[in-house]
Formats: sequence, C-alpha cells, structure tokens
Amino acid sequence: MGQPSHARKDPDWWRSAVIYQVYVRSFADGDGDGTGDLAGVRSRLPYLAELGVDALWFTPWYLSPLKDGGYDVADYRTIDPAFGTLAEAEKLIAEARELGIRTIVDIVPNHVSDQHPWFRAARAAGPGSPERALFHFRPGRGPHGELPPNDWPSQFAGSTEPVWTRLPDGDWYLHLFTPEQPDLNWAHPAVRQEHEDILRFWFERGVAGVRIDSAALLAKDPDLPDLAAHPEPHPFLDRDELHTVYRSWRRVADEYDAVFVGEVWLPDPERFARYLRPDELHTAFNFSFLTCPWDPGRLRASIDTTLAEHAPVGAPATWVLCNHDVTRTVTRYGRADTAFDFATKAFGTPTDLALGTRRARAAALLSLALPGSVYVYQGEELGLPEAEIPVDRIQDPMYFRSHGVDPGRDGCRVPLPWVDGMPYAGFGSHEEPWLPQPVDWPSYAVDRQLHDPDSMLTLYRQAIALRPQFGDGPLTWLPAPDGVLAFSRADGVLCVVNLAATPADLPAHSRFLLGSGPLDDAGRLPQDTAAWLRA
Repeated sequence: MGQPSHARKDPDWWRSAVIYQVYVRSFADGDGDGTGDLAGVRSRLPYLAELGVDALWFTPWYLSPLKDGGYDVADYRTIDPAFGTLAEAEKLIAEARELGIRTIVDIVPNHVSDQHPWFRAARAAGPGSPERALFHFRPGRGPHGELPPNDWPSQFAGSTEPVWTRLPDGDWYLHLFTPEQPDLNWAHPAVRQEHEDILRFWFERGVAGVRIDSAALLAKDPDLPDLAAHPEPHPFLDRDELHTVYRSWRRVADEYDAVFVGEVWLPDPERFARYLRPDELHTAFNFSFLTCPWDPGRLRASIDTTLAEHAPVGAPATWVLCNHDVTRTVTRYGRADTAFDFATKAFGTPTDLALGTRRARAAALLSLALPGSVYVYQGEELGLPEAEIPVDRIQDPMYFRSHGVDPGRDGCRVPLPWVDGMPYAGFGSHEEPWLPQPVDWPSYAVDRQLHDPDSMLTLYRQAIALRPQFGDGPLTWLPAPDGVLAFSRADGVLCVVNLAATPADLPAHSRFLLGSGPLDDAGRLPQDTAAWLRA
C-alpha cells in the first residue's frame, strides 16, 4: 500500500510539527456505546484540521483486554473491536492525510498482554520450553522456589507489588508493569524480527511515525541480578545494547521516510542524547519541561538544558505540557506545588482553577514559541481540568497497585465535551461514557468555545496558525526583569512571559501578535500572562 506520494514532500515536517495526542477511548464516540472509537475520530477530523495540527499521535488502538488502558497489546495487527476495524484505521489514516494531517501510532515493545498468542503458548508449553524463551521466565529463590527471582521494583509509581508472578508449574515470569503485561526477551532474535515486521505493517498503511512506549526499558541484563547488589550498569534501564535495536529500527523507518519519538525518562542528559543520534530515534519526549513547576528560573533552566542536550546530535527538542499519564495543566498550575511527580500524587489536593487556567494559557504560548515540535494532549486546547473520579469508577491499575494511595490517571482521561446541551456533552449519544464526566463538563464544550474570542480553544487555534512566523531559527534570550522570560526567534518574532508578581513593560515592538490575556490599562503584561510580538 505504502505512503501517498505527497507524504514525501516535506521530509523534515517532524522537526517543527504540532502533534495532537488522541486517546481514542475518550476522544469521540461514533456508535454511542460509551467508548470512543475510530468512527468518532473520523467525524472530528475537520475540527482537528481547523485546529491546525500537523499530525495525530494515537495511543494504542490494538486488540487489548484493557488491563492498562490499551498498553497491554494482544495483537499489533488488529484494531480492538471497541474502536473499530483495520479497514477503518486505514480510512482514517488516508482521510487525515488528505487534510494534511499525518498519523503516528504507538508501539509498546517492552511487553505484551498476557492474552497475546506468544504468552498463551508460553504458559501452556511449560518450564524450559522455546516458547518461554521469548519472555523472562525463571525459577524462584528460597528452599521451594517460593520467592521472586530478584528484587526489581515496579515501574508504576507508588506500587509495592512485585514484578514477578508465579505460575502453577513453579516458574516465575517478569512484568515491570502489571501481571497482565509480561516483559519480552529482547535478546531473542524472534522478538526483534517481529517488531520490525510490525513497523513495516503500519508503515505500509501510510503511518508517518511511531511513538515508542517505555523506550529505555527493553533490554535486560541476562543474569537478572538484584538491583540493590548491581545498580550499575542498571539491569533493565538504559542498557547499551538497546542502541543496536534502534539502529535496526531506523533502517526500517528510513525506507518509508517515517519518524520515531521515544518515551525516554532519563536523568542523565548525555545518556538521553545517545538515543537521538542520526542513526537512531528522530525525537524523544522532553519530560524535564513537562514536570517543571511554574517558576521562571526553573523553566528557563529546563529550556536551556533541553536545547543543549539536543544540540550535539542535531535533533529537535519536543515540548509537552500534559499527556494521558499526568495531571492536566490547568489543575496542576493552580496548585501550591506546580511541578509534577508521580510519587506525590494524592487525593484531595486543592487547586485554584482560575489561576491554573491563566497560567496554562501563558504556558501554551510559551511552549508553542519554542524551537522544535510540540505535543498537545486532547482537551488541553479546551482548558479541561483534572476530573475527580469517584472511587467506585476508577479503572487505572496505578490506583489498585498503590492500594488506593495514588488516585491514578483516569482524571486526565475523561471523555471530551463536544456539544453543550447534548447527552454526555456530545461525546456519544446513547450509553454513559466509560468514565463519568463532571457536571460542569458541558461548560468546556467545543461548540461553546468555537466562537468565543476569549476561549482556550480560540487561543490555541490562533497560536498554532501564527506559530510558523517564529521560523526555524534558534532561541535567543533577551534582557528582562526578574521573573520575566523573553526570547526572540527567526525573523524578529518575540515571546514574553511574565511570571513576576507585578506587571512588566513589553520590549520595543512593531506589532502585537497574540496575548494569553489582556494587557493592563498601561499596556503592560500582567502576571501569569504571555505575549507574542514582532520586533
């Protein structure tokens, strides 16, 4: 099938793209059964085209028991029936491309579902079988093998649950996440070949890129040693042999002019940059900026560090304020602690939504003015807050594996509001959505914001339309008062963000392009407000 010929016209599109993250289950419900689906996405493609985004990143839409929101994949070549069919996915990719929107799909290479044919065969085959060699099966420790094979911690923040599960035949298998997500053995050639085949499968269907989940976790020390006894090199994080995998993947992607974005959580900038060498991944998510508090010094340091660590490998930075795993920006920026850390999530954290909204509007202009690509999580353009999910409706395994301490990620995954006055705010027409919408959700509906000049949606649409004026030049910081961030880009376009407690004078300019809020009576930029200017 292959990519349409016009998909090759701009091979560097990804270097400055605005990419919209679609969490299919919560985007739009086309058949009214309470679950978002591909029909719903297809019906809303005109909305996304008018928003002005360059690409859509879809979180996993594959066949899945949904034990971890689709990140437990049973078949990478089949669309989950709750979302639609493979034929619908192909239509969606083609229809989006006709509107100038590319498609990025999610690949989850660290693990599969326990319902995947490989794991079902491994369970049935028994200890020592070739089928079990595709995973990490080991006998237990202790006199009767009753203890897990090692001390590795769960990758779910706050979880105290073991990462090993014992089968009735005595073998234990490794799962860095839930027991329903067994880790694959990436030292096995069949695992590597299968994933290259999966990449080709989707590239042949016109997919322009792949987001790689948990990209730094795939390779494991073959001895599976205790972490406490062997912390360096880490037995399962950021191992050197991973780079061989991604070089191989890059050769596949280059055949299709496709791109990769890796989910790489690493504190070491030099180690992080290795994934972005010219023959490996094209881009990786910038978690430093995402987790940064609303603080001028910290934000500037995050921006500088990000640009510096990308410079040696010539890779563009990525900027993101929120995704399907973290507290929504409006809520987080209205709290006393505006940073994000999985370890500090808790029920009942107070927030000032008016303050958070003002800051989120300014942050939108800041992120969209930075050099590189920008990811916008669905609903951020509507200013949606984090929803409080009743305990009896929570579905996220983070909540259960933390024994109720972590409220989980469902609050940022609540189905979108489209039409005020329609059942379930226009998300779907018949069944209640899979997660409950707050009572004030209709006030955020797309139809209410479309023609409101002061709405968050209008701000995002205007900013995305104006963003090309920044060009592709570097960022140059400008002199500014304490608490104010000011920088210029190519063609003399400036971004100014005031995080100080008092209004700030704007630098000399010939034209006011866009503001996240109004100026004061003296023409100054108020606190927690951003402006784009032409010098």
